Amino acid sequence: MNGKLYQTLQAAINQTVNNMQMGDYILGTVETVNPVSIRISQRDLITSEFLLFTDAVRDFDVDIEVNHTTENRAGGGGDAEFASHNHDYKGRKKIRVYNGLHPGEVVILIRQQGAQQYVVLSRISNHTNLSGQWG
Repeated sequence: MNGKLYQTLQAAINQTVNNMQMGDYILGTVETVNPVSIRISQRDLITSEFLLFTDAVRDFDVDIEVNHTTENRAGGGGDAEFASHNHDYKGRKKIRVYNGLHPGEVVILIRQQGAQQYVVLSRISNHTNLSGQWG
């Protein structure tokens, strides 16, 4: 290959690579949740139309399979039909996993190479605003 042609091709390739916006991870702070917006710097706020969410950071439904017996529990007004009892709980059940983001949470984002899309991978600390039944 001609030396000058090789140098020209090599320079063009180097310039192309240097101009690429490679994918990178970024930390951001959730500002709003409906719609979601995430601040990645003092001046840069990423809004929901530029965000893709994994199941780790959004509410979603999933099927599970259960096969157990409930704990004994009484109820009602003391009548025999309300005496302490248990029953089987089996089969495929749909549940909702509440993984949605909350304001103030810090998240890990990955910027899509050469684009303005960001994938929100995960939060970097425990969930905030938990409100389930915790024994």
